[in-house]
Amino acid sequence: MKFARFMYKEKEHYGVVTEDGIKLIEGEIFGSWEYSGELLVRDDVELLAPIVPNKIIGIGANYVGKMEELPSSLPEMPVFFFKPDSSVTGPDTEVIVPESLDEIKFESELAAVIGREMKNVPKEEVLDFIFGYTIGNDVTAPQFFHENGHWTLGKAFDTFTPIGPVIETELDPSKVHVRAEVNGEEKQNSLTELMVVPLKDMIAYLSKVMTLQPGDVILTGSPLGADFVKDGDVVECKIDEIGTLRNTFVKAPVPVKS
Repeated sequence: MKFARFMYKEKEHYGVVTEDGIKLIEGEIFGSWEYSGELLVRDDVELLAPIVPNKIIGIGANYVGKMEELPSSLPEMPVFFFKPDSSVTGPDTEVIVPESLDEIKFESELAAVIGREMKNVPKEEVLDFIFGYTIGNDVTAPQFFHENGHWTLGKAFDTFTPIGPVIETELDPSKVHVRAEVNGEEKQNSLTELMVVPLKDMIAYLSKVMTLQPGDVILTGSPLGADFVKDGDVVECKIDEIGTLRNTFVKAPVPVKS
């Protein structure tokens, strides 16, 4: 089932995307909801980021190029970072690159959306707490990485976390391809089997550190091939079972001095 969040008649709504259109729903997607009976045409709505996250947590350096490169044991302490909710934008929007930034990278990722409060959950039970999956683009400004290894600042700018286009609730996260194209040229194409820290392990680890809440988004890492982009480039992050997250990178104009 594919859940979408969108603007319709100047109001924000949720709906279920079907082959016939979008079925409007009423209620809380993490709790009780029902169909309103209204079927909308896709062109009549403006898709938004499918969730407004409470927390956005990313994992870094989480893919290898081939199965034989996977480590024999998991890292004792995986690399995690936070992104602010102000960095979120939706599909078919512009990623605004501040004038002060010289180099910007895209990073296509599978993103997990937490559906139930979880704390100290063993990895065998993690999937029971995930509502569904969407696509994330973990936009990054490497020049703002701290020399001691702090990543958050380089990932925190407004519009630097596109997510969407929908949340897919029926997905095996261990067997999907994470892909990306820049201006139609393929840059990334990897199975999630090549994750250094598998999804179940990473979310179980996080739940031991902090309480995860419904609506939290976990960015599970980007495959090899993430690259730099420039003004006007169109990045399409793709997972076939979910769809395509398309965004245009636009350099902010230089402020005019008065």
